[in-house]
Amino acid sequence: MTTSREVRLKSRPVGTPSADNFELASITLPAPAAGEVQVRNDWMTVDPYMRGRMNDAKSYAAPFALGEAMHGGAIGTVVASADEGFKPGDLVQSNYGWREAFNAHASMVQKLDTMGLPPQAFLGAAGMPGMTAYAGLLRVAALKDGDVVFVSAASGAVGSMVCQIAKLKGHKVIGSAGGAEKVRFLKDELGVDEVIDYKAAPDLMKALEAAAPEGIDVYFDNVGGDHLEAALNSARPFARFALCGMISMYNATTPPPGPRNIAQAVGKQIRMEGFIVSSHYDLLQAFHHDLAEWHAAGKLQWRETVVEGIERAPEAFLKLFSGENFGKMLVKLT
Repeated sequence: MTTSREVRLKSRPVGTPSADNFELASITLPAPAAGEVQVRNDWMTVDPYMRGRMNDAKSYAAPFALGEAMHGGAIGTVVASADEGFKPGDLVQSNYGWREAFNAHASMVQKLDTMGLPPQAFLGAAGMPGMTAYAGLLRVAALKDGDVVFVSAASGAVGSMVCQIAKLKGHKVIGSAGGAEKVRFLKDELGVDEVIDYKAAPDLMKALEAAAPEGIDVYFDNVGGDHLEAALNSARPFARFALCGMISMYNATTPPPGPRNIAQAVGKQIRMEGFIVSSHYDLLQAFHHDLAEWHAAGKLQWRETVVEGIERAPEAFLKLFSGENFGKMLVKLT
């Protein structure tokens, strides 16, 4: 028998979530049944999209159930196996985050080839966030020669990869981030051409106009709200917007008003496309090929914010909405 702690959704939040919406519980796991594996998680991720799953609302992902352990990406080690395809010590990836250990059918976990990268990178730069950046920029926004690229939440797990891929392909990149440390990281370490500190800028629209006087061709949206309005204002004709996320709106208790200048999308003939990374996994092999090549050449960097202990997973999640994470927010479990 193995004891495991897990984080459950205790109540559905109204507005910004709080620690009271979560509860920590202990369970006992039996030995894995035939065809199952038992995994001890080493790392788990918290991501903004999980906020939507806390609501009892129809969406592209089913809502979390009250009183049950939440789900999310995790990297772990097989500790017991009743399936011939796995043995103790195998490193695996799963969607059984928010818990220290679990039993699952072997089909629900995937062996992880780290390609020389730290395992937790597959919850960030080499995982879903990196793949989101790759698909959103290259396919959805259809990046082409000469494009000027604007990225919101540019120091985050997705945004920082968008900035780097665009720079690797020779583009001018403008990023928006909050705080001097994040601005320095983007300019000095990632080589972003212009960085707007949205927390310090009195007028974001004017700040973007100054950073990109020639206008922008691509906007990678992680924030929505005033960032989307500023992008519409600075967009050149036939600009393409990849709508990845709108974290500024996730905790709204009433639907926020749409961009006040949305009419510009007509006159400028802007194409705006929302996307979900799971619809683009046919690009995974190409992403991993390019990622390995860029990493081997020392051309990629990423930041992680690490919180230790399953009991602090809700804290890590809540920090996403106050901008306290720098790069990928992770919880270390072992």
